[in-house]
Amino acid sequence: MSFRLLTNIGRLWTGSEMWGNSAILMQNDRIAWVGPAAHLPARLPGIIEDIVDVDHVENLGGALVTPGLIDAHAHPVYAGNRWAELAMRSGGASLNEIISAGGGLPSTVTVTRGTDPWTLCNYVRGRMREWLLSGTTTVEAKTGYHLTRDGELADVRLLRSLEKEPGMPRMHVTFLAANALPPEFFGRRADYVDAVGRWCADAATAGADSVDVCCGDGQFSDHESRWILMAGRAAGLLPRLHAAGGSRFGAARLAAELGCASADLLDGATDEDVMALAKAGVAAVVCAAPNCSETRRTPPVRDMLDRGATVALGSGHSPGTNGITSMPLAITLAVDNLGMSVTEALRAATVGSAQALRAPDRGVLARGRLADVVAWDADHEGAFAWAYGLRPYRIWRGGEPVVS
Repeated sequence: MSFRLLTNIGRLWTGSEMWGNSAILMQNDRIAWVGPAAHLPARLPGIIEDIVDVDHVENLGGALVTPGLIDAHAHPVYAGNRWAELAMRSGGASLNEIISAGGGLPSTVTVTRGTDPWTLCNYVRGRMREWLLSGTTTVEAKTGYHLTRDGELADVRLLRSLEKEPGMPRMHVTFLAANALPPEFFGRRADYVDAVGRWCADAATAGADSVDVCCGDGQFSDHESRWILMAGRAAGLLPRLHAAGGSRFGAARLAAELGCASADLLDGATDEDVMALAKAGVAAVVCAAPNCSETRRTPPVRDMLDRGATVALGSGHSPGTNGITSMPLAITLAVDNLGMSVTEALRAATVGSAQALRAPDRGVLARGRLADVVAWDADHEGAFAWAYGLRPYRIWRGGEPVVS
């Protein structure tokens, strides 16, 4: 067995409370003990006979330590960029004007389909590496830019294979073939919805964890979303739902009715939506970057917190919104743009995101949980509100140090 002891932790965020001078003992890929340094036992019956026998002792010099951060909403599998489109949008161009100029989601689909698998894999590998080096040890990674059966399944397998490589974060793979209607199915929406429903079983076999649908006006309807999510659930996939725009029934309430793992974005969420999500125990995944929402509205995070809803935090990374691969930056933006306290945002990026992914083995520092730990280049959590991308001092994934 391999043991690693982290000592001289100045402040330790466990996921529920903040401690002063603390220590963590890792056993292989799990946490064997965590607590105030003054209470560190000389031995742990059934685990280690003498604490002095640990393999590695690391003095963290009074640093702030947290669980590895978790990005609960990202779209990392794509080729090309849409920078010209983003410049147009910043100048007030409408969506129709952008599409007429060759932009929009279809442009990413065209470039991604035309990119060879090796090159696409290298693009994704580079992005995922940036996530880990920023202190993000788990990423919810969506497919959605091939919009063909073979392409979407290949994306699932790509993400799952990358997770096994050194220097990669853990991945929660979400099958998002219902990101948009592909051009070859124009005029045949029902055929595509049926096809995506049939592909869900294949996606589960390929290694997907969840199924997602972009639900709202101009996207997939409530009825279509329900069909796909039910097919995904039958295949063993966790259902989650993009609920950014308006819809006839209400995408957020549909997520609550179906008991989805999460409802994401929620820019237009009403009081009734928030109450429904809280009552159903559906995690509300929010993204703090302003351009995540074309409507420029922000989700009602304060109302969510006050009503007891689980709030999770995602970067919202995608080619058409933002290139954020730093969850520390997402925490800062949540403080600035969503009115969250540093502690609320940090909780959303750890405990909340773990709940959104239904991954109880991470997001907190406690005995038996995964030893995904980050020591930050700071001695207080308030640095997240100041640094605009606080850098890690050291990172451990599964008890092993991550080499930069």
